[in-house]
Formats: sequence, C-alpha cells, structure tokens
Amino acid sequence: MAGSSLPRIVVVSRSTEYAALLARHGTREQARFFLETRGRSIDEIEARDAAQRDALTTIASGIPTDWRRARVERSDLDRFLFEPSDVVVTVGPSGLVANVAKYLDGQPVVGVNPDPARDGALLARHAPADAGEIIRAAAGGQAPIDERTMVEALLDDGQRVLALNEVFLGHHSHQSARYLIRCPAGEEHQSSSGIVVTTGTGATGWGRSISLERQTGLRLPQPEEARLAFFVREAWPSPAFGVSVTEGLIGADDRLEIVSELDEGGVVFGDGIESDRLDFGWGVQATVRIAPERLRLVDMP
Repeated sequence: MAGSSLPRIVVVSRSTEYAALLARHGTREQARFFLETRGRSIDEIEARDAAQRDALTTIASGIPTDWRRARVERSDLDRFLFEPSDVVVTVGPSGLVANVAKYLDGQPVVGVNPDPARDGALLARHAPADAGEIIRAAAGGQAPIDERTMVEALLDDGQRVLALNEVFLGHHSHQSARYLIRCPAGEEHQSSSGIVVTTGTGATGWGRSISLERQTGLRLPQPEEARLAFFVREAWPSPAFGVSVTEGLIGADDRLEIVSELDEGGVVFGDGIESDRLDFGWGVQATVRIAPERLRLVDMP
C-alpha cells in the first residue's frame, strides 16, 4: 500500500486525574500535599497515570511504522475530522467509547483498557499488549464486530443529539419539567423530573438503575437490539398532569415525541454530557428514535 491508501489509526485518550492535579497545583509535591491533607495518597493516582502512558506507548509500538496515525484528546473530539477508513482506538474506561461514538459513522472502534481493575471493561475490552494484532485485523476488515444500537433526539429546528447510552430531556437542574409526551402507548401532559431514553448499551447504567428501583418488569433491550426503552422520572399526578405513560419500549418504526412546556431551563443531552446540551424551550418538539448510525465495536476474543 502507498500514499493515502495506508490505514490511519486514530488513538483517543483523555487527561488523567494526575494530569488534572498537576495543572491545578503546579507540582507533584503540592498535589501530594493537597491529597494527604484530605486523607488520600497520590500513589494510586500516579499508578493510573503511568498505566495509561504505558498503554499509549505499547499501542504506538504495535502500529506498523508506515501507517498513518493521529492522537486526539477527548476534549478535542468535536473539532477533529474522522476519515471514513479510520480505525479508532480508545485508551481509557468504557465511557470513553461512548464519548467518541457520536462522532463516528461506521468506523471500527477498538476499546483498550489500561486499568481493568478499576473499569468493568464493558466496552473497553482489550489489553494494550493485544492492541497491535487487533488494530491490524480491524484495518484489514478481518476483526469481528459487535454492532450497538444508538439513540437520537431530533429537534424540530434541525438540531440533533446522538448518544450510545441514553438521552435525557427535561430541566437542566432536574427539577420539575412540563411537557406533552406522545408514544405508541398514548399521549398526555406531564410534570416530572425528566425523561430518560436508553439503548441496550445504556441499559446497564442509568436505565437499569431506574428499572431496578421501579421493579416493573419491563424487559430492557439488549445492546444489539433495534429497540429503546424510556422512563419518565417521578411523574407528578394532578388534575392537569397524567401519570399513565411513564415507561415503554420504542421499536424500529416507533417514535417518542416530547413537546416542551418549559419557560426556561429545558435541555436535551446525551450520555451524561450536560455541557453538550441543546436548549429545549417552550413549544420545541423533540423526536426520539433509534439512530441510523450504529457503533461498530471490535470484539476480538
């Protein structure tokens, strides 16, 4: 291969806690003193930082020398232009895979976990030492792929939120939000702490927590299923507001429509990233459905 036909490997990471401490306190000793006055040790934080640096070095050494490569920090993802033929390698916890997923359009993702003892590795499944072999297989189209359903919330002005785990619609402070909800089960005006719409991937997190608390028996979707589940949080019954449509499933041909009745503070955001939210003011309609994009997660044994 030559020229632009060479694969490009995009390695995505995020700043470690240790780097954040140094940025805040200036030196290691000042950071150590800050932690020790609060009964904590810097050793564990340094070890996690070292594990990530070692993982990045190992991954870099496993990429063929003549292949193109790029490094991206999580904070720069919204300004980075991915190419259709990229292989994306995330180095960090499973949440980093969710962070990058919404910026992709079919590129395979290799989740590398530098600290498996701390992260459950649901999405970041691979050890740094195995990354070179997995990257070559993914670049050659020979790696098994686990396709994950994603969710989108589309506002009637064309703005869009795309997420791997879930989207939230409601007040930014999670106080009472008023809206009209429409879904296959019916429609009604509600006042609640907001609505969570989860994918099968997100059903291991926020969606599962809500489901367990309610014990309603709603079968949450699996990650590869073309289904979503929605939950209305703490719906408030009154003569003006109903509580009969508080959870359900959204299939491939279904839509969940929410019309905001909030004077201020209404937001829509995905995967817990409130800083990347859309305003959801009075009269704005959001349509939540299965997204056309799917995360293509490399799943080498």
